[in-house]
Amino acid sequence: MSTPLTSRQRLLLALLTFDAFLLGLLELFFLPLRLDGIVLPKLGDAPIPITAVLAVITTPLLVRTTAKVVRPTFSVIPLLVWVLVVLGMGVAGPGGDLVLIQDWRALLLIGGGALPGALALGGGLGSAAKVAKGVSSG
Repeated sequence: MSTPLTSRQRLLLALLTFDAFLLGLLELFFLPLRLDGIVLPKLGDAPIPITAVLAVITTPLLVRTTAKVVRPTFSVIPLLVWVLVVLGMGVAGPGGDLVLIQDWRALLLIGGGALPGALALGGGLGSAAKVAKGVSSG
């Protein structure tokens, strides 16, 4: 049986979960950025899914950090929050609007955030299980 979380671990878990929530919102809302001269410079009106690149970096970072500072079994929480925010707000956004754009950038965001995060989660849980097995058998 595992020990209960300390107050510091609970606070860190809440902060990392809130980070996942905010990152999911920001990555979703800024996904439609284009090089059209409004926010970014005008360079041919091409779409630039910079938030998908941000998701590739931040979701596994959140998962690994949660596994390191809280506990590996709780590292699924930021990933789950991120996925729920992106899908939930993307499909049933504010006022029932469809916020998730219907093209390749949406797939890039979801795959770019969920897949590396899931790989980090599996790696963290696998190494924690290996350590626990080594401790209990030796």
